[in-house]
Amino acid sequence: MGRHRVVIIGSGFGGLFTTRALSRSDVDITVIARTGHHLFQPLLYQVATGILSEGEIAPATREILRDQRNARVLLGLVEDIDTDARVVHWRNHNRLEETPYDTLVVAAGAGQSYFGNDHFATFAPGMKTIDDALELRARIFGAFELAELEQDPDRVRELLTFVVVGAGPTGVEMAGQIRELASKTLRGEFRSIDPAQARVLLLDGAPLPLPVFGRKLGKRTQLALEGLGVEVRTSTLVTDMDAESVTVRDAEGTIERIPSVCKVWAAGVQGSPLGRVLAERTGAQLDRAGRVQVGPDLTVPDHPEIFVIGDLMSVEGVPGVAQGAIQSARFVAALVDARLKGAEPAASHFTYTDRGSMATIARFKAVVSVGRVKMTGFPAWLAWCFLHLLYIVGFKQQVITLVHWFISFLSRARSERTTTNQQMVARLALERLGEGSSGKLVTGEE
Repeated sequence: MGRHRVVIIGSGFGGLFTTRALSRSDVDITVIARTGHHLFQPLLYQVATGILSEGEIAPATREILRDQRNARVLLGLVEDIDTDARVVHWRNHNRLEETPYDTLVVAAGAGQSYFGNDHFATFAPGMKTIDDALELRARIFGAFELAELEQDPDRVRELLTFVVVGAGPTGVEMAGQIRELASKTLRGEFRSIDPAQARVLLLDGAPLPLPVFGRKLGKRTQLALEGLGVEVRTSTLVTDMDAESVTVRDAEGTIERIPSVCKVWAAGVQGSPLGRVLAERTGAQLDRAGRVQVGPDLTVPDHPEIFVIGDLMSVEGVPGVAQGAIQSARFVAALVDARLKGAEPAASHFTYTDRGSMATIARFKAVVSVGRVKMTGFPAWLAWCFLHLLYIVGFKQQVITLVHWFISFLSRARSERTTTNQQMVARLALERLGEGSSGKLVTGEE
């Protein structure tokens, strides 16, 4: 019969931590992921703004699991799950594959949600993948390059107006870094424009930035951003968007068109399409964000062999953050191991422990909320640096990240400013060519 087969879909925090937690279990693990790396998503904005390279926050999954002999990594996109035959259907480009399982752990994560306005994605990339970050880097630095060539002052203002939609941690961090990039890093590098004249707007429908941090820290965050020169507009909704502008409506119902070429979308999440597949195959329910509603043991209805964890699971009180994925991964691994041994699990119901939230605003400025402890300023920034460095997988990545932080924070220089035209247009080109186009492109098919 062979050993128990565990298939894990996804190589994010949920997938990777489940795999590592089962390293001593009597199982054969197959990790199927659409990328060959494990992404430390909280630092994507630093890739987008030239502080870090993609390799520093996205080490190869194979390298991480090299010494785990019971784990195998396969690069592919999962398209279907036959829950009756217990087979995962996936493909690598145009090559179709099937992988059987005894236990299935779905940790496919979540993507960006545009709240029904999917055409916004053409003009405002999200911040969920390495591709997103590299595209945004090309758009941000490219806006300054285009402005340098422009003779029309009005057009220069459009090119140097950056709009960030969503004032959660990602939006706050992006807005602060674009402002520092414009006012400090690029100073003196252009002859026709002054980068410091760039306008950075942060928009959100909530009354304050970082609403999950509470009113006090939200207010301090807004004041700190405004002190940097970021225009913070709260209680403001985006109603339309095109290549040249963003249209917004404020709390009084006033409509305004903001001319802007470079936009960043950091608002809302949508569960992976695999959530919909699971719902169709098992009868599981989805929440409004497309996440799978799971039982207390994180399984789907009538399928104790299928677990959903991380950002794709919908559990009341569990936010879509790294800690939720890590804790759910360790819970599921312990439960699977106990089942195989015929033992009682340490816990049969998943319980989430909130370890707090944190976000950077700019150099030496951050906010931290851990239980009753609320910190701002330099102490919060040090805590943020330490904890994020701790969770980066791999000693090599930790050391390189520390070196780049040292260079960036002390000299304000950014060593990762290389951009290409491919980075900026590849996503849109592949979407226009349609599903399966990458396989046809590399084989020269029409």
